[in-house]
Amino acid sequence: MSEDYISLKWGTLKAWNLTSKKGKELLKRYMDIGASASAMLQNDTTEQKDLLCQMIDECGAETIHLDWDERQQRRCEAIRHGIPRSAQCV
Repeated sequence: MSEDYISLKWGTLKAWNLTSKKGKELLKRYMDIGASASAMLQNDTTEQKDLLCQMIDECGAETIHLDWDERQQRRCEAIRHGIPRSAQCV
């Protein structure tokens, strides 16, 4: 089975692999709201931003890939970087 990962671009979801049942459910809810094929054109709703934060929390990866910056970032820092939500680093 492949490892979990999330890649963000412009503060929104660009690429992912979530293997947990909860992660897949969160992703389905995110997509059901509506998503653009282009991260640049995506305009996440408040609910989608919250779901993205939950997906990052659920993701089994130690870090989240920030595509625009071409770097890895700890999950809680990725949330603060791209999404206006307070989070505490564990």
